[in-house]
Amino acid sequence: MALRLDNHGFSDALVILGAAGIVIPAFARFRISPVIGFILVGLLVGPAGLGALVDRVPWLYYLTISSPESIEPFAEFGIILLLFSIGLELSFRRLWSMKRLVFGTGAAELIGSALIIGVAIHFIGQGWPGAIGLGFALALSSTALVLPLVGTTGVVGRGAFAMLLFEDLALVPIIFVLGALAPTATDDGWTNIASVALRGGLTVVAMYVGGRLILPRLFGQAARTKSPELFLAASLLVVIVASVATTAAGLSPIVGALLAGLLIAETEYHSEVEVITAPFKGLALGVFLITVGMSLDLRLIAQNWPALLAAVVGVVAVKAVVTFLFLRVAHSRRGVAAETGLLMGSPSETTLIVLATAAQAQLILPSTAAFWQTVTAIGLTITPLLAKLGSTVSRRIESRSTGDAADIEIDADGPGTVLIGFGRVGRMVADMLAVHGQRFVAVEADIDAVAAARRQGHPVLFGDIARAELVDRLKLHTAKALILTMDDPVLTVRVARRVRALAPDLPIIARARDTAHAAELYRAGVTDAVPETLESSLQLSEAVLVDLGVAMGPVIASIHEKRDELRQEIKAAADMVVEPRRRKAKRTPRTA
Repeated sequence: MALRLDNHGFSDALVILGAAGIVIPAFARFRISPVIGFILVGLLVGPAGLGALVDRVPWLYYLTISSPESIEPFAEFGIILLLFSIGLELSFRRLWSMKRLVFGTGAAELIGSALIIGVAIHFIGQGWPGAIGLGFALALSSTALVLPLVGTTGVVGRGAFAMLLFEDLALVPIIFVLGALAPTATDDGWTNIASVALRGGLTVVAMYVGGRLILPRLFGQAARTKSPELFLAASLLVVIVASVATTAAGLSPIVGALLAGLLIAETEYHSEVEVITAPFKGLALGVFLITVGMSLDLRLIAQNWPALLAAVVGVVAVKAVVTFLFLRVAHSRRGVAAETGLLMGSPSETTLIVLATAAQAQLILPSTAAFWQTVTAIGLTITPLLAKLGSTVSRRIESRSTGDAADIEIDADGPGTVLIGFGRVGRMVADMLAVHGQRFVAVEADIDAVAAARRQGHPVLFGDIARAELVDRLKLHTAKALILTMDDPVLTVRVARRVRALAPDLPIIARARDTAHAAELYRAGVTDAVPETLESSLQLSEAVLVDLGVAMGPVIASIHEKRDELRQEIKAAADMVVEPRRRKAKRTPRTA
């Protein structure tokens, strides 16, 4: 059967793939977030942009998206894959350690923002039920935009993720509450909430137990086939089944995706799954951002810009202040609280769902819903700008608190050795570098440690290495070496992989927790990984042999020999995993 080039699906796919191929490299060249680029593409090719001219200029049909509704499922799938990838970066232990931040600060931030916004909207003429619905809708923040901007490993990312996770869990109860507030509602609405909570809890427990038993075997079988296609199929199957299960139980599908990621993160296959699903996540998120741009109508914005501007500024200001205050109560630093507050200031993609629910329940008029939908689209568009503003404000606040307003500047000829982390291990390495006259710059995320180090004359930058802009600022392509001393295995692997892509010849020496973590670091591209457990064992052996009367020279020689032997074993174990990937990469062009 011949392929029809004039069908809607082919035309829309062409526009989306063209946007991905142009936007990502073009905006990356100018160090601008691709988020803004995808939204601008959606504005340009959507029904309010070039799509409005198709009747007069027919050939524009091939450069526009003719059916915005047809790509919405792909946009939703992008958000699901985003939560899945976040789950891969976490663990149940880490998630449990955040319970106070999730259910304490997260709940307080959502309810506090919703009450203030709802009261303000009530006083400008909206009835109480509709004001409550609008308050909760606008109090939600965007998981799809915030987490890709800051990640989940840094101090800002951890706080933002905790609050976003609570909002995602609260989405379904909010929708049921709005249904119960409808003029024609019965008491069944509150009964439904309890029913969903029970079904959802049982579903999550069943998924946890089943996942721990089934997933290692499933991915083990997929790995033995050495087929990347089968491994990808198994990964997507797990995501879809988990999302469908939580949806059937009345929860959000993104809860199922997050749980699926957490379960796979407990297996030895999580790195492979993360790598193989990353392109799909990026493309699907691009589709979501294009749909955001298509929801903007510049003519409508121009006609109502004073009211829209006041609404956007009001919502962002309320959420930023409330988030800042509750994070300060949770003992976050002022700079971190300010940056997180601005980052969480704009509404969310789920705001559109809650607005539609409120309109369907007749709590607000369709025209009111349309106004706030435009506010939401504008808020999503400016989220990268709020993130940039938040980062600038945070640096100024933290720099002022160190008592040294002038930050450390990187020399034009390069930073020398870059040391990430200035705790116990990092300080010891810095002392040894100084003893041997080696120039270095250190980076630390704890402002108190930065202040103390600067008072002692050490060149220490305040910053979060999880942020891509800090990696650019350090000019690592001109550095002599990079030393990673952070006590965060996931972040260490991620930074190593990112820096290796930027600087293929840069020596990277990393602190590892154990031999398994060291092998993972070698796969990520480090030059040398130093396992803490291995080094402590060697030091203990050295002390025992010396105390037994063995001469120091032979002891040191045997320790060095044993260290090299174990290092080669770890590298060999890492190569056993890397080599099959290389063979897969070589097979790909022949099968394409």
